[in-house]
Amino acid sequence: MTHDKPIKIGILGCNGRMGQTLMALVEATKGVELAGGVDQGDDIAALIKDSDVVIDFTRPEATLAFAELTAKHGTAHVIGTTGFNEPEFAELRERAKKTRIFWSPNMSVGVNLLNALVEKAAKLLDPAAYDIEIVEMHHKHKVDAPSGTALFLGEGAAKGRDVSLKKKQVLSREGITGARKEGDIGFATLRGGSVIGDHTVIFAGENDRIELTHKASSRGIFAEGAVKAAIFVADKPNGFYTMKDLLGEFLN
Repeated sequence: MTHDKPIKIGILGCNGRMGQTLMALVEATKGVELAGGVDQGDDIAALIKDSDVVIDFTRPEATLAFAELTAKHGTAHVIGTTGFNEPEFAELRERAKKTRIFWSPNMSVGVNLLNALVEKAAKLLDPAAYDIEIVEMHHKHKVDAPSGTALFLGEGAAKGRDVSLKKKQVLSREGITGARKEGDIGFATLRGGSVIGDHTVIFAGENDRIELTHKASSRGIFAEGAVKAAIFVADKPNGFYTMKDLLGEFLN
């Protein structure tokens, strides 16, 4: 879609690694302009008011405060923040009644493709014959575990099997746990170094093992997806949007 004038994009949390990547990409992208960037201590409300869209890869408590302002000013809000609990997520959906909120636990097109493949594999492979384990690794500074992307992939696996992830997930194992229960979806979390994000979904059978993997080598893939989301959602009706809306039938 073409726009009559550049879309003004503001960056929330501009001093972080992701924020700096986003600032540079927005400045280099045709059809958009950088409205500015803010971080703690800056006039966040002013930037939100002056932007058509803001992009936010911060923390749940900050994102919820920003969402109150984006709803107040009708500014579209692209969110890559993870770690929300159910009441917080419900609050975001409520805010979307007054503006456009685009949320994804991972803005990478590749990860969203992986999720679609995981769902299809889980649907095809008998739970009695294949166990599902999800292994993720991130840099040592990441504060939530499992990652939002790992849980997103778990949701894809659960959807493929037509079960509730909440009822089937095993987020950690320690001590004498007993034998693995049929149908469980297990998670393993690794943290260290500067790893941007590695995710593998393992379907382990008696005679073979299928592994679907995505490895991020640059934060640029998340920034690219977020800017695409900002352009996509800028002139949409109020509501809550995800990568499935952006990528359409490609992921269905």
